[in-house]
Amino acid sequence: MTQHSLKPNPGSRKKKRLLGRGDGSGHGSFSTHGGKGQTARSGGGRKPGFEGGQTPLLRRLPKLKGFRNPNRLPYQVVNVGSLNVFDDGSTVDLVALYEKNLISRKNKPLKILGDGTLEKKLTVKADAASPEAKRKIEEKGSSLLLPATSLRSNPHQKVLI
Repeated sequence: MTQHSLKPNPGSRKKKRLLGRGDGSGHGSFSTHGGKGQTARSGGGRKPGFEGGQTPLLRRLPKLKGFRNPNRLPYQVVNVGSLNVFDDGSTVDLVALYEKNLISRKNKPLKILGDGTLEKKLTVKADAASPEAKRKIEEKGSSLLLPATSLRSNPHQKVLI
């Protein structure tokens, strides 16, 4: 292969068609717009999703029940039983859990849930905890540090995380 023999792949360098320059060009008179009608006009065409009068797919599908709260707090959850990977007396927080691959993000709030049993004495820092998790942590002599106020002290305030 030499530099002067390089050429682009077939079909990768397509010439732009020149429209409306006489019938001899093959793209004259109607300029590839077909005959008259809506699609021949400038700005003409059908809206996205139009299926020629057939009931469109989006209207054929059912409207499902439910509601997704846009202001929900997307907690990362860790169960009490998962905290046994830490050494006795260590502090468990977002960074420590991230380093042990128990959570995937360091910038989302943390909630401790009560599945499993805690075998070690730890200091756990979290944004929220279930009542069962609080009970299991405190009965082993461990301490659970929660924020003084809720992440959302005003229920109408949006929390950006």
